Amino acid sequence: MKNLHLVRLLAFLLVTSWVWSSCGDGTPELVEKGASAYQNEAALSWNLLFTEVERHAAGYRPGPAPRALGYLGFAAYEACIPGMPKYNSLAPLFSGISIPSAESGEYHWPTVVNASYGYLMPRFLEGVSADLKLKMTTLEAQLESKYQAETTPEIFERSRRHGRDVAKAVWEWSVTDVHGHEAYKDPFRGYDWQAKVTGPHSWKPTFPGPGNGMFPYWGQVRTFALPATEKVCRQPLPYSESPNSQIYSQAIEVYAQNTPTMSYEAEWVAEFWSDDLLNLTFSPPARWIAVANQVVDHEHASLETAIEAYAKVGMAINDAGVGCWNSKYHYNVERPQSYIRRLIDPNWNTNLDNPLTGENSLTPSFPAYPSGHATFGAAGAEALASVFGYAYAMTDRCHENRFEFVGTPRAFGSFYEMALENAWSRVPLGVHFRMDSEEGMRYGTVIGRHVNNLPWKK
Repeated sequence: MKNLHLVRLLAFLLVTSWVWSSCGDGTPELVEKGASAYQNEAALSWNLLFTEVERHAAGYRPGPAPRALGYLGFAAYEACIPGMPKYNSLAPLFSGISIPSAESGEYHWPTVVNASYGYLMPRFLEGVSADLKLKMTTLEAQLESKYQAETTPEIFERSRRHGRDVAKAVWEWSVTDVHGHEAYKDPFRGYDWQAKVTGPHSWKPTFPGPGNGMFPYWGQVRTFALPATEKVCRQPLPYSESPNSQIYSQAIEVYAQNTPTMSYEAEWVAEFWSDDLLNLTFSPPARWIAVANQVVDHEHASLETAIEAYAKVGMAINDAGVGCWNSKYHYNVERPQSYIRRLIDPNWNTNLDNPLTGENSLTPSFPAYPSGHATFGAAGAEALASVFGYAYAMTDRCHENRFEFVGTPRAFGSFYEMALENAWSRVPLGVHFRMDSEEGMRYGTVIGRHVNNLPWKK
């Protein structure tokens, strides 16, 4: 009978948590538990801050920002694998990186996450202003102070050290991606757009703008899941100037959306999803982290679920940027503005205006096909759906209370529905043909599925 009691006691200790209760002397109550037992605060706080800081990060849109989010999410995920027993480490899938092993002993997983983001975010966003860097330093310190009170000094230091060690390993691996590292410093790298002109359909800079193609080398940046064999999307419609051609019809469709003016609904949709302008909003790929933030908060998701969501979305939009920009410069398709002014109306303007600078009729400074908005959106939506469900309904409040444009919240029945509207919004805005948006949706969904199909769970 004594042996039976001993066996039961040992079994109990193996499958349940160790609990130490406070004795009234100020010692915190300690519970040995995994990441699923903690609230999402650490992950959510850092991703909320990212969308705030990235809004003002010159040179980071559209490529460096999703790249940063990919590595930030990946690092937090890998650092917390010892506390996520149902999940696999993904690091063995990649060459050139070795994740430090966790020491024996207990961990406080919010501290691990805070240390990882606190180490990496200032490095990936190194080019931002001093006041924005201070916000990162302040958040790390605030969370450290809170978490120190939730555990013992030994567990806190072990957790902090592990988070930073993993983050350091991920940072050193990211630096070896020479095409992506410090790309914010030079988005052009000597690109000669004129040398790429092979006919009237070839992309040419539009003004106002920098007069050159941004991030022409982004297709060479490292991906997490998108294979090299799929870094070019399907072919665009054949070029034609015939009024009976498909491409001409799509140009007329763009033209008709805002000639002479846009409807209120079209303007609402276009401005709600734009996210084009530095200092006004976060960038289009970061928009899907802003969506994730709302869902994580609304669902009171556990730290474990938040870690998975941010890793998947970050890695998906990283790969979407690489595949999309590789395709853009491979096909080098002109923007609707160029086609319409040349063949339909020489005085036509887009609906993309900058309320901060007063500039009007803007067009992003890179080729049209496929749409970056659509590719990022579909990849981000697919990643989110794999965590929260393919029929997850929500109201997007990303721009609630904005006064510079129509930011009224919009309700959707699924993430895919959100991505569809996001993709279409570029047509009434005047910066994309329908084919750009449709192929971006298809291609981004494929990319998101590649990320989802990684061996996340055992």
